[in-house]
Amino acid sequence: MKSTFPFRAVAAALALTGTAGLVSSCKDFLDVEPVALNTTAYVFSTVAGATTAVIGAYDPLSGDNGYGQRISLYYSVDTDEMIGSPGAPDGQRRSIARYKALSTNTEITNPWNQLYQGVERANICIQQIPQMALYTSGSAADTAALHRLHGEALTLRAQYYFELIRNWGDVPAQFTPSVSGQDFNLPNADRNATLTRLIADLAQAQKLVPWRSAAGTANERITKGAVKALRARLALYRGGYSLKGTQMVRPSDYLEYYRIARQECAELMAKPTEHRLNPSFQEVFKSINEQRAEAANEILFQVGAGGSNAVSDSKLGYYNGPRLQNASSAYGSTQGAMVIAPTYFYAFDSTDTRLPVTIAPYGMASTSTFFSGVALNVVADGKFRRDWHIPLVTGSSNYLGYNWPLIRFSDVVLMFAEAENELNGPTQAAREALLQVRTRAFGNAAKAAVGLSLNSKESFFTALVNERYLEFGGEGIRKYDLIRWNLFATRLNEVKADIEKLARAQAPYQNVPQYMYFRTPAAGPVQWTRSFYRPSPSNTTAPSGTVRVNWRQALDAAYLANLRPAGTSYTLGTTTASSTGAGLAAEYVPGQGKELLPIPQSTLASDPALVQNSGY
Repeated sequence: MKSTFPFRAVAAALALTGTAGLVSSCKDFLDVEPVALNTTAYVFSTVAGATTAVIGAYDPLSGDNGYGQRISLYYSVDTDEMIGSPGAPDGQRRSIARYKALSTNTEITNPWNQLYQGVERANICIQQIPQMALYTSGSAADTAALHRLHGEALTLRAQYYFELIRNWGDVPAQFTPSVSGQDFNLPNADRNATLTRLIADLAQAQKLVPWRSAAGTANERITKGAVKALRARLALYRGGYSLKGTQMVRPSDYLEYYRIARQECAELMAKPTEHRLNPSFQEVFKSINEQRAEAANEILFQVGAGGSNAVSDSKLGYYNGPRLQNASSAYGSTQGAMVIAPTYFYAFDSTDTRLPVTIAPYGMASTSTFFSGVALNVVADGKFRRDWHIPLVTGSSNYLGYNWPLIRFSDVVLMFAEAENELNGPTQAAREALLQVRTRAFGNAAKAAVGLSLNSKESFFTALVNERYLEFGGEGIRKYDLIRWNLFATRLNEVKADIEKLARAQAPYQNVPQYMYFRTPAAGPVQWTRSFYRPSPSNTTAPSGTVRVNWRQALDAAYLANLRPAGTSYTLGTTTASSTGAGLAAEYVPGQGKELLPIPQSTLASDPALVQNSGY
């Protein structure tokens, strides 16, 4: 991928060469190589050297152990929207998705280490850059450049710690480089105290970095809008519920943080020349898939990907997205491990333009070069897909160079609506914000308002929860929203009950077809010949010129059994099946603390002051 980010093309190389004496490979966050003082002094003697160091601090965002796969796609599922790699717990990624993770799982250990590597690199930059003579006494250009780099490093550290906190809870928090002489007998740090510090850091960072219009760079590099949006996100998380032991608790000072979130979002919304909603929801994601700049600047910050390797690229569109299994086709072969929760398809109104972007009910079989319709149990998410790639990528490459969007402007608008409602009830400003996002989805304000009840604080919150459900499908947000709202266990129970209703064609799913039909495969998009929202004919024979798909029929006894822990059974009609624990959050049990991941066993062995999370 030819990136629009000026740092990205050389980031991996510089991180390994220009900063080789500055940062460690950090296979374990407790095992950091000392920094030679003369090397550090040399790197931070010029703007170019400091820039190289900050490139090194960006680098751990990317790759298989970053937002290229594991953090973005493994940790954010299963939820009421997405299911990760269906199958029984395997000690690796499927165990994470089924909520039966192990502390010895390398899919947990490696990202943990990489996030702490990012913290260490950011800490070095935060310590060293303000000490440079050029930081205060250099030319105007040098001073501005160094202030910006300092702000970027503060923001990167906040992002790394935020990811650690929302996945592991009370993690060790160190705000100076490991090379400064601190020992590593680090205890679990209270997450609220850490978040409070990070929110203060981001208040400083936004004063140091420019707006995008003044930066002259695209959105893979941090600018003021990204800092403000991240500060709002951290503030809502700080004001939300979190897991303490096996109990969900909310801090007494939570409204203070809702005020911070509201203010940051309001200030961003007052700068439409910097960031705004793209008029087209599809265009936001087409720009990522087509690897070009997103003109409306809706994406405030995204993780750059490129290089076709496990260190700096991403598997977006390969691990998720429609399955394109025929390697002989122009599209290449795609693993396609992610699927939607079947009820997620029917959470959308049929006229919602987000539906065909978020959900892709098609694929390409191993014996075909044409697209085919697929059954409801294997429908994929659709925001990242190989067949949208320009140019087409042939062969079986895992890496497509797709960036991961960390924050979009629609998130800012909906965070404002949430905070405003929590603080002041469903004011006109809150309603207008929510309807702004819905109007983009439906094309006009009248359609956007149909069926909404926004007259009370409670009804507005219910609408807000649903709107975020529809807006951010497959973007790694839903799980963490549900946790901070203390709705995680509730929604998992509800979605499983709803899937059973869907399988049995019970209300509100009584009109969902048992079978769907599409025209005989040919070049171009799949052409469905029946509505997804009306019963199909009772005749199970495909009409002439079409192919039948077992749409709702695919939700059989085995599928429903696998929504439950292994060893249990389920009867549908005359069929009884036994569970292998292969389905959506099959092994999740409320009250066990499994909303968080286990701290890696290797880290516990190295840090005697650190205590494992409850439930592991």
